[in-house]
Amino acid sequence: MMTAKQNSTRFIQEEINWFSTVLDARMESYFQDQDFSILSLPAPTANVTGCFYEEIICRYNMSLAERAALIMGLIPHLQPSVFDRFFIQNKSIGRIFSEFGGIDNSIHRGFIPTGETVSFVIAGRDIAVRKEVAKLFSDHHFFRKENILRLNYNGTPETFWSGKLTISQEYLSYLVKEEKFEPDFDAQFPAFKIHTRLNINDLILSPQVREEVDHIQIWMNHQKELSQNPQLQKRFKRGYRALFYGPPGTGKTLTASILGATHNRMVYRIDLSQIVSKYIGETEKNLANIFDIAENKDWILFFDEAESLFSKRTDVGDSKDKFANQETSFLLQRIEDFDGLIILATNLKPNIDRAFTRRFQSIINFTMPQVKEREQLWSKALDNLEVAENINISELARKFEMAGGAINNAVQFAWLQSRTREQRIITGEDLILGATRELGKEGKSSKN
Repeated sequence: MMTAKQNSTRFIQEEINWFSTVLDARMESYFQDQDFSILSLPAPTANVTGCFYEEIICRYNMSLAERAALIMGLIPHLQPSVFDRFFIQNKSIGRIFSEFGGIDNSIHRGFIPTGETVSFVIAGRDIAVRKEVAKLFSDHHFFRKENILRLNYNGTPETFWSGKLTISQEYLSYLVKEEKFEPDFDAQFPAFKIHTRLNINDLILSPQVREEVDHIQIWMNHQKELSQNPQLQKRFKRGYRALFYGPPGTGKTLTASILGATHNRMVYRIDLSQIVSKYIGETEKNLANIFDIAENKDWILFFDEAESLFSKRTDVGDSKDKFANQETSFLLQRIEDFDGLIILATNLKPNIDRAFTRRFQSIINFTMPQVKEREQLWSKALDNLEVAENINISELARKFEMAGGAINNAVQFAWLQSRTREQRIITGEDLILGATRELGKEGKSSKN
């Protein structure tokens, strides 16, 4: 019995063989000026319980044209020699036929297909079919909506068909590497995956904040029902948007990480320094890449220091103001359309554009912890560490007005101090020194 990997390889090879037959038939009909329809050559039978390639064919009930386009996106990565047929030259002009499309590439010696290539194989000279092929690359087609296949343009498109036929990194990962897709940090996806070993019970929050976080969890538990129920779709917007605001160290990032860990979802922290560009149109392009890749993944997108991107719109005084406002409007639309959880975090809530705040289902103020909460934070931070018996956690909580992040830093400092002694036990003096050091960073002092 074949393994799943062997079955996948077998089916993809059958699909490539089928496409080769289609391509040969198209070339023959083109040069002999004969009629040919892709419908005359049935593709291999796909089973819903087969390999991933078969499953997505069945999931979207793909037509022969869609299957031909998809395998064309994959062929340069698996069997580029299939496209060597396109290197035949038109002797009258001394270069390959313009009908074949393709991109000149000095690095990759093989033929790189474009939209023109797809149109030639599927439609030939038939303009009516060519117009139908164009629909494969519309924003409403599942190729685009599910981030499977698209036409990528280097700059301004010369023609609709001049874009490079590109299969997404996600589907390359599924189909070639046969592994779960986790994007690397790069120019296309400037985001880091963040995670934690803590769980929801490790969060020390005020009752008001806990209630709001629980409401997000309720949405996460019922997200699928909301997205699949036609009646609910009419009433409620897609996705969920939350704004976390408050001083540094109060748990905004940790809460986002714990929500991901609790619900088995990846959390990506967007690096805004890589997104915001001084060049017109680049910020929108960078944002579009992120949302396109993250669409339908059940990921949590976490925009930290969000005020740098979601700041208030200005009165239009010059072209820079105009384009800055265009970026904001574009971002508003994309976060409205995103079907997952988006969390914005900021220390400066007044700087967030009110047009964004109206679109949040939750706006949560992560305040500085009170004495009772600080006691819990100190206890959690010292749990399972060797500490002196005379440590007074209540006194530490009363004396040092600190956020959870600062408390953790203070405990780490105290632990390192204890390593310099033979007994290696954290003392009260170590913790006081660590806490005083943390307050000093912020220009504060302890209470008497």
